[in-house]
Amino acid sequence: MIPKKKHVLHFTKAYRCRLGAHSGSSTMTARILLVEDEKPLVDAITYALQREGYTVLVAFDGQAALQMAEGEQPDLILLDLLLPKLGGLELCRILRRRSDVPIIMLTAKAGEADRVVGLELGADDYITKPFSMRELLARIRAVLRRSQAKSETPAPAVLEDVGLRLDLLRREASLHGQPLNLTTREFDLLAFLMGHPGIVFSRTDLLEKVWGTLNVGPETVSVHIHWLRQKIEEDPERPQRLLTVRGIGYKYRG
Repeated sequence: MIPKKKHVLHFTKAYRCRLGAHSGSSTMTARILLVEDEKPLVDAITYALQREGYTVLVAFDGQAALQMAEGEQPDLILLDLLLPKLGGLELCRILRRRSDVPIIMLTAKAGEADRVVGLELGADDYITKPFSMRELLARIRAVLRRSQAKSETPAPAVLEDVGLRLDLLRREASLHGQPLNLTTREFDLLAFLMGHPGIVFSRTDLLEKVWGTLNVGPETVSVHIHWLRQKIEEDPERPQRLLTVRGIGYKYRG
Protein backbone atom coordinates (compact mmCIF):
# COMPACT_ATOMS: atom_id res chain seq x y z
CA MET A 1 0.00 0.00 0.00
CA ILE A 2 1.30 3.44 -0.91
CA PRO A 3 1.47 5.66 2.19
CA LYS A 4 -0.62 8.80 2.08
CA LYS A 5 1.26 12.08 1.92
CA LYS A 6 0.04 15.03 3.88
CA HIS A 7 1.60 17.78 1.85
CA VAL A 8 -0.19 19.48 -1.01
CA LEU A 9 0.48 18.85 -4.67
CA HIS A 10 2.36 21.71 -6.32
CA PHE A 11 3.92 21.95 -9.77
CA THR A 12 5.95 24.64 -11.47
CA LYS A 13 4.42 26.13 -14.63
CA ALA A 14 7.49 25.31 -16.72
CA TYR A 15 7.94 21.62 -15.94
CA ARG A 16 11.29 20.07 -16.68
CA CYS A 17 11.43 19.49 -20.41
CA ARG A 18 14.06 16.94 -21.35
CA LEU A 19 13.34 16.63 -25.04
CA GLY A 20 16.04 16.32 -27.63
CA ALA A 21 15.42 16.72 -31.35
CA HIS A 22 13.53 13.63 -32.49
CA SER A 23 15.01 12.09 -35.58
CA GLY A 24 13.77 8.53 -35.40
CA SER A 25 16.41 7.46 -32.91
CA SER A 26 15.96 7.19 -29.16
CA THR A 27 16.74 10.84 -28.45
CA MET A 28 13.57 11.48 -26.46
CA THR A 29 14.22 11.45 -22.73
CA ALA A 30 10.83 12.68 -21.56
CA ARG A 31 9.33 11.03 -18.49
CA ILE A 32 5.83 9.69 -19.09
CA LEU A 33 3.43 8.70 -16.32
CA LEU A 34 1.12 5.92 -17.51
CA VAL A 35 -2.05 5.68 -15.42
CA GLU A 36 -3.82 2.45 -16.38
CA ASP A 37 -5.17 -0.52 -14.40
CA GLU A 38 -5.08 -3.16 -17.17
CA LYS A 39 -1.78 -4.96 -16.70
CA PRO A 40 -1.46 -6.40 -20.25
CA LEU A 41 -2.04 -2.94 -21.75
CA VAL A 42 0.44 -1.40 -19.31
CA ASP A 43 3.07 -3.92 -20.37
CA ALA A 44 2.47 -3.29 -24.08
CA ILE A 45 2.53 0.52 -23.80
CA THR A 46 5.57 0.46 -21.51
CA TYR A 47 7.50 -1.69 -23.97
CA ALA A 48 6.63 0.59 -26.90
CA LEU A 49 7.54 3.77 -25.01
CA GLN A 50 10.83 2.41 -23.70
CA ARG A 51 11.82 1.37 -27.22
CA GLU A 52 11.39 5.03 -28.20
CA GLY A 53 13.69 6.10 -25.39
CA TYR A 54 11.08 7.41 -22.95
CA THR A 55 11.28 6.84 -19.22
CA VAL A 56 8.02 5.23 -18.11
CA LEU A 57 6.39 5.58 -14.70
CA VAL A 58 3.30 3.48 -13.95
CA ALA A 59 0.36 3.97 -11.59
CA PHE A 60 -2.49 1.45 -11.44
CA ASP A 61 -5.03 3.69 -9.68
CA GLY A 62 -5.88 7.38 -9.41
CA GLN A 63 -4.57 7.95 -5.90
CA ALA A 64 -1.19 6.43 -6.69
CA ALA A 65 -1.06 8.55 -9.86
CA LEU A 66 -1.64 11.73 -7.86
CA GLN A 67 1.26 10.89 -5.56
CA MET A 68 3.56 9.98 -8.44
CA ALA A 69 2.67 13.14 -10.35
CA GLU A 70 3.71 15.12 -7.28
CA GLY A 71 6.92 13.25 -6.58
CA GLU A 72 8.15 12.62 -10.12
CA GLN A 73 6.82 15.65 -12.06
CA PRO A 74 6.46 13.82 -15.38
CA ASP A 75 6.62 15.56 -18.75
CA LEU A 76 3.39 13.94 -19.95
CA ILE A 77 0.60 11.82 -18.46
CA LEU A 78 -1.29 9.04 -20.26
CA LEU A 79 -4.53 8.85 -18.30
CA ASP A 80 -7.14 6.11 -18.45
CA LEU A 81 -10.60 7.31 -17.40
CA LEU A 82 -11.87 4.14 -15.68
CA LEU A 83 -9.62 3.84 -12.64
CA PRO A 84 -10.01 2.45 -9.11
CA LYS A 85 -9.85 4.73 -6.03
CA LEU A 86 -9.92 8.00 -8.00
CA GLY A 87 -11.53 8.29 -11.43
CA GLY A 88 -9.69 9.64 -14.43
CA LEU A 89 -11.93 12.69 -14.90
CA GLU A 90 -11.57 13.78 -11.29
CA LEU A 91 -7.83 13.17 -11.44
CA CYS A 92 -7.65 15.30 -14.61
CA ARG A 93 -9.56 18.07 -12.82
CA ILE A 94 -7.13 18.03 -9.88
CA LEU A 95 -4.03 17.92 -12.06
CA ARG A 96 -5.18 20.73 -14.32
CA ARG A 97 -5.88 23.04 -11.37
CA ARG A 98 -2.29 22.62 -10.23
CA SER A 99 -0.19 21.90 -13.27
CA ASP A 100 0.26 22.51 -16.99
CA VAL A 101 1.63 18.99 -17.54
CA PRO A 102 0.27 17.62 -20.85
CA ILE A 103 -2.44 14.97 -20.46
CA ILE A 104 -3.54 12.46 -23.10
CA MET A 105 -6.66 10.53 -22.13
CA LEU A 106 -7.11 6.85 -22.95
CA THR A 107 -10.84 6.34 -23.48
CA ALA A 108 -13.32 3.60 -24.27
CA LYS A 109 -14.94 3.75 -27.70
CA ALA A 110 -18.40 4.42 -26.25
CA GLY A 111 -17.23 7.17 -23.93
CA GLU A 112 -17.81 10.23 -26.15
CA ALA A 113 -19.37 12.21 -23.32
CA ASP A 114 -16.37 11.48 -21.08
CA ARG A 115 -13.99 12.55 -23.83
CA VAL A 116 -15.76 15.88 -24.21
CA VAL A 117 -15.77 16.45 -20.45
CA GLY A 118 -12.10 15.51 -20.24
CA LEU A 119 -11.14 17.99 -22.96
CA GLU A 120 -13.21 20.67 -21.26
CA LEU A 121 -11.33 19.96 -18.03
CA GLY A 122 -8.08 20.66 -19.83
CA ALA A 123 -6.81 17.37 -21.28
CA ASP A 124 -4.61 18.03 -24.31
CA ASP A 125 -5.70 15.10 -26.45
CA TYR A 126 -7.38 11.70 -26.31
CA ILE A 127 -6.97 8.38 -28.02
CA THR A 128 -9.72 5.75 -28.25
CA LYS A 129 -9.22 2.11 -27.30
CA PRO A 130 -8.27 -0.05 -29.06
CA PHE A 131 -5.46 1.97 -30.63
CA SER A 132 -2.25 1.25 -32.48
CA MET A 133 1.06 1.95 -30.78
CA ARG A 134 2.10 3.89 -33.86
CA GLU A 135 -0.79 6.31 -33.42
CA LEU A 136 -0.16 6.61 -29.67
CA LEU A 137 3.50 7.46 -30.22
CA ALA A 138 2.62 10.04 -32.88
CA ARG A 139 0.17 11.76 -30.54
CA ILE A 140 2.70 11.76 -27.70
CA ARG A 141 5.34 13.38 -29.91
CA ALA A 142 2.86 16.02 -31.13
CA VAL A 143 1.72 16.95 -27.63
CA LEU A 144 5.29 17.08 -26.30
CA ARG A 145 6.33 19.35 -29.19
CA ARG A 146 3.48 21.75 -28.40
CA SER A 147 4.30 21.80 -24.71
CA GLN A 148 7.98 22.42 -25.38
CA ALA A 149 7.16 25.30 -27.72
CA LYS A 150 4.90 26.86 -25.08
CA SER A 151 7.58 26.60 -22.41
CA GLU A 152 10.14 28.29 -24.68
CA THR A 153 7.87 31.21 -25.63
CA PRO A 154 8.17 34.14 -23.21
CA ALA A 155 4.85 35.61 -22.16
CA PRO A 156 3.85 38.59 -20.03
CA ALA A 157 3.03 37.77 -16.44
CA VAL A 158 -0.08 39.99 -16.39
CA LEU A 159 -2.60 41.09 -19.04
CA GLU A 160 -4.69 44.19 -18.32
CA ASP A 161 -7.36 46.15 -20.17
CA VAL A 162 -9.69 48.75 -18.63
CA GLY A 163 -10.28 47.04 -15.32
CA LEU A 164 -9.90 43.50 -16.62
CA ARG A 165 -6.79 41.83 -15.21
CA LEU A 166 -5.35 38.36 -15.81
CA ASP A 167 -2.42 37.16 -13.72
CA LEU A 168 -1.02 34.38 -15.89
CA LEU A 169 1.35 32.96 -13.30
CA ARG A 170 -1.22 32.75 -10.51
CA ARG A 171 -4.02 32.03 -13.00
CA GLU A 172 -6.21 34.64 -11.36
CA ALA A 173 -8.69 36.94 -13.12
CA SER A 174 -10.46 40.04 -11.85
CA LEU A 175 -12.75 42.75 -13.19
CA HIS A 176 -12.60 46.16 -11.52
CA GLY A 177 -10.92 44.53 -8.54
CA GLN A 178 -13.53 41.78 -8.14
CA PRO A 179 -12.39 38.15 -8.67
CA LEU A 180 -13.74 36.37 -11.71
CA ASN A 181 -14.62 32.71 -11.38
CA LEU A 182 -13.29 31.41 -14.71
CA THR A 183 -12.96 27.77 -15.65
CA THR A 184 -9.59 26.53 -16.87
CA ARG A 185 -10.65 26.72 -20.50
CA GLU A 186 -12.32 30.11 -20.12
CA PHE A 187 -9.12 31.50 -18.61
CA ASP A 188 -6.95 30.03 -21.37
CA LEU A 189 -9.24 31.32 -24.13
CA LEU A 190 -9.44 34.82 -22.67
CA ALA A 191 -5.69 34.94 -22.07
CA PHE A 192 -4.99 33.89 -25.65
CA LEU A 193 -7.31 36.47 -27.19
CA MET A 194 -6.15 39.27 -24.85
CA GLY A 195 -2.57 38.37 -25.72
CA HIS A 196 -3.34 38.94 -29.42
CA PRO A 197 -5.51 42.07 -29.40
CA GLY A 198 -7.13 43.03 -32.69
CA ILE A 199 -6.28 39.73 -34.41
CA VAL A 200 -9.21 37.71 -35.71
CA PHE A 201 -9.16 33.94 -35.09
CA SER A 202 -11.54 31.43 -36.56
CA ARG A 203 -13.12 28.84 -34.33
CA THR A 204 -10.80 26.23 -35.87
CA ASP A 205 -7.80 28.44 -35.08
CA LEU A 206 -8.90 28.69 -31.46
CA LEU A 207 -9.49 24.96 -31.15
CA GLU A 208 -5.94 24.34 -32.36
CA LYS A 209 -4.25 27.06 -30.31
CA VAL A 210 -6.26 26.92 -27.06
CA TRP A 211 -7.74 23.42 -26.95
CA GLY A 212 -4.82 21.85 -28.81
CA THR A 213 -7.13 19.54 -30.74
CA LEU A 214 -9.75 19.49 -33.49
CA ASN A 215 -11.60 16.60 -31.88
CA VAL A 216 -14.09 19.02 -30.31
CA GLY A 217 -16.85 20.65 -32.34
CA PRO A 218 -16.35 24.34 -33.25
CA GLU A 219 -19.54 25.23 -31.39
CA THR A 220 -17.54 24.62 -28.20
CA VAL A 221 -15.65 27.85 -28.91
CA SER A 222 -18.88 29.81 -29.38
CA VAL A 223 -20.24 28.47 -26.10
CA HIS A 224 -17.10 29.52 -24.22
CA ILE A 225 -17.19 32.97 -25.80
CA HIS A 226 -20.81 33.29 -24.65
CA TRP A 227 -19.88 32.26 -21.10
CA LEU A 228 -16.96 34.70 -21.02
CA ARG A 229 -19.14 37.57 -22.20
CA GLN A 230 -21.54 36.90 -19.34
CA LYS A 231 -18.62 37.38 -16.94
CA ILE A 232 -16.56 40.25 -18.41
CA GLU A 233 -18.90 42.39 -20.52
CA GLU A 234 -20.99 45.25 -19.12
CA ASP A 235 -23.72 44.25 -21.59
CA PRO A 236 -23.16 40.71 -22.92
CA GLU A 237 -25.63 41.37 -25.76
CA ARG A 238 -23.49 44.30 -26.96
CA PRO A 239 -19.93 43.14 -26.21
CA GLN A 240 -17.12 45.67 -26.19
CA ARG A 241 -14.23 43.32 -25.44
CA LEU A 242 -14.84 39.94 -27.10
CA LEU A 243 -16.00 40.83 -30.59
CA THR A 244 -17.53 38.66 -33.31
CA VAL A 245 -16.24 39.21 -36.84
CA ARG A 246 -19.10 37.88 -38.91
CA GLY A 247 -18.20 34.99 -41.15
CA ILE A 248 -14.66 34.74 -39.75
CA GLY A 249 -14.42 34.31 -36.00
CA TYR A 250 -13.58 36.25 -32.85
CA LYS A 251 -11.11 38.82 -31.63
CA TYR A 252 -10.29 40.80 -28.53
CA ARG A 253 -10.69 44.49 -29.29
CA GLY A 254 -7.53 46.11 -30.61
